[in-house]
Amino acid sequence: MNQSELKDFLDAKVQQYNKPDFIDSDPIQIPHLFSKKEDIEIAGFLSATIAWGNRKSIIKNAHRMMELLDNSPFDFIMNHQESDLEKLEPFVHRTFNGTDFITFIKGLQHIYTKYEGLEQIFAKHAKKDSLQESIHHFKRAFFEIKHLQRTQKHISDPLKNSAAKRINMFLRWMVRPNTTNVDLGIWTSLTPAMLSCPLDVHSGNVARKLGLLTRKQNDGKALAELDTALRQLDPLDPTKYDFALFGLGVFEKF
Repeated sequence: MNQSELKDFLDAKVQQYNKPDFIDSDPIQIPHLFSKKEDIEIAGFLSATIAWGNRKSIIKNAHRMMELLDNSPFDFIMNHQESDLEKLEPFVHRTFNGTDFITFIKGLQHIYTKYEGLEQIFAKHAKKDSLQESIHHFKRAFFEIKHLQRTQKHISDPLKNSAAKRINMFLRWMVRPNTTNVDLGIWTSLTPAMLSCPLDVHSGNVARKLGLLTRKQNDGKALAELDTALRQLDPLDPTKYDFALFGLGVFEKF
């Protein structure tokens, strides 16, 4: 199909999948549990951090994370005592363990204390059509605290050629407007035009079949290629097509 036909096809798939019932099977449901801005973004960040593997397991463990934070994640992060962290030690999701969880709590406290919060640190390094450098600077700031080297693997760095799927997904949640009650749109200092599509096995395979992507690896170079293609379809909101690519791959086995 030509580009006009491809755009019409993908726009229809966006409308099909960018609906509230999408939330029922997606970890985005976790930040939707909260109303306070800081709770929403922390719940989203932590849920996105463990968003690999079986989706039911992701959602179950993300709920468990919130329970361990007394369902008040911002208050817990800012006001916990060292003894409060002991209950986090048994937590595990695949290779993300209790030590990582505790480090992430301390890293988030550091971000809110020193950098005025998650939105502010991402906005500081934002470019008009990219947040990939922002992710790099966020990771550097996040791990200014004392930590084990192994924990760093749980935040990807696009400047080291990572597609950074999970954190790009988190940014989509925070930045895209809440027009269909799916994405949350609470970060108004950033725009959807800055976002990159969360690139994983499903979206990558569909993108290749549709001619949007030629690179075989799902890495940072592939993400840049996909970004370019999606911005040609909609420069103001390229990551809306994540719904189309994901839906075609996961639900339709395209």
